[in-house]
Amino acid sequence: MHNNDAAKAIRRDAESFSIRSILENQSSRFENHLNYMNPQMPKVLKTLGFDKTYIRAEGAYLWDQDENRYLDFLSGYGVFNLGRYHPVIVQAMRDMLDYKDASLVQFDCPHLLGELAKALVEKVPHLERVYFTSTGAETVETAIKFAKAHTKRDRILFFDHGFHGLTNGALSVNGNKEFREGFGKLLPDCNQIPFNDLNALEKELKKKDVAAFIFEPIQGKGVFIPSPGFLKAAEELCHKYGALTIADEVQSGMGRTGKFLACEHENVHPDIVLLSKSLSGGIVPTGAVLSRTEIFKSVFSRMDRCVVHSSSFGKNSFSAAMGLATLWVIDHENILERAAQAGESLMTKLNALKKKFELLGEIRGRGCMIGIEFQSPKSLQLKMGWSLLHTLSKDLFPQLITVPLMRDHRILTQTSGHHQDIVKILPPLIIEEEDIQYFVSSFEKVLEGAHKFPGGIWDLGKSLAKTALGDSKS
Repeated sequence: MHNNDAAKAIRRDAESFSIRSILENQSSRFENHLNYMNPQMPKVLKTLGFDKTYIRAEGAYLWDQDENRYLDFLSGYGVFNLGRYHPVIVQAMRDMLDYKDASLVQFDCPHLLGELAKALVEKVPHLERVYFTSTGAETVETAIKFAKAHTKRDRILFFDHGFHGLTNGALSVNGNKEFREGFGKLLPDCNQIPFNDLNALEKELKKKDVAAFIFEPIQGKGVFIPSPGFLKAAEELCHKYGALTIADEVQSGMGRTGKFLACEHENVHPDIVLLSKSLSGGIVPTGAVLSRTEIFKSVFSRMDRCVVHSSSFGKNSFSAAMGLATLWVIDHENILERAAQAGESLMTKLNALKKKFELLGEIRGRGCMIGIEFQSPKSLQLKMGWSLLHTLSKDLFPQLITVPLMRDHRILTQTSGHHQDIVKILPPLIIEEEDIQYFVSSFEKVLEGAHKFPGGIWDLGKSLAKTALGDSKS
């Protein structure tokens, strides 16, 4: 076949295949997941009433097949800090497709990767080197290897309830036992310490066999913030005993808390910083490991070790382009200031509700990473409902908030973790005051329902509890 004929054939194939036609017929969406993927997910979504068929998204909003609009206060677990399909990031992707960049040659030095590495180092100037990955969990795996290579030690310390991903190494430093259960023995020499316990940390560090202490500046499960000064003191102790500090900023970084890194609130300078999720604006999976030069040299120590650690999609020019676009938006659209202001507005309005609602406990967070904790009420009737529900299940009360927020107000939120009476909100950093006011007024209406016992919300709790108990028995 001549070149011209081949080109015509390729064009015909491109015109024959239509992803749009597949997108426009989503009747088998949940059936395919039941039959070919994780069958529990569609069951959970149906039980909660979260089984929506979203067909479009933009900014802070989602639309279903009936053109109902939903306010997204989940942001893909923090992937969409800039909202969905930010025009600058979309244009960067279109430019890449038009340019036909020679991405993933592998045995080369991609230009855009170098530019993104330089831009990240300018954001975090105490670190000089960047290694790119595909996911947040992969950044954790990389950091563990780098720390062991540099220190010639094996042990990794991590916080109780810390979350660092679900691959084997990342799971080994995951402080949530519900995620570890059922997967057998994980990496040895990974030890959990109590949250905020400086004495426990030093006790382990004194053994002088610890390679690194990995931590979230704000824990994603529960939105727990270390006590003021703890991280600085922990950093000093680690360096005193020859261990590295690894800051997992996968969710808290990229402006989420009103600063580029959440660590900046505590004036700490980790030896390794992990970024992912919103680094590429939510378009292309990516991650980045930032570290000191001497740590890199411990890994890539000779020419014959130049690929001793590598990632097939880490050197991806498309994700680098999205990363450069994301950093540009952060700088040119005052995203850090907007995140701080939005968070302050949310916290102020939510705290004002505490006087009215006895179920509402501590509101904590930084910027647009906020945990709303509920507490046992004092009035007798509500206390009866609270006790009954918690006897049935320790996981269900937050669902009595997230379900009606979705069902009655079309707001997508999440519970924060197992055995926690906490709802977590991660709104896009580009939300407007109108979105904040709508969320708070909707949340207030849901709380009004929660303070009527017996009532519809508590009946929902009993229904969910029966479903959960029936499923566990089966």
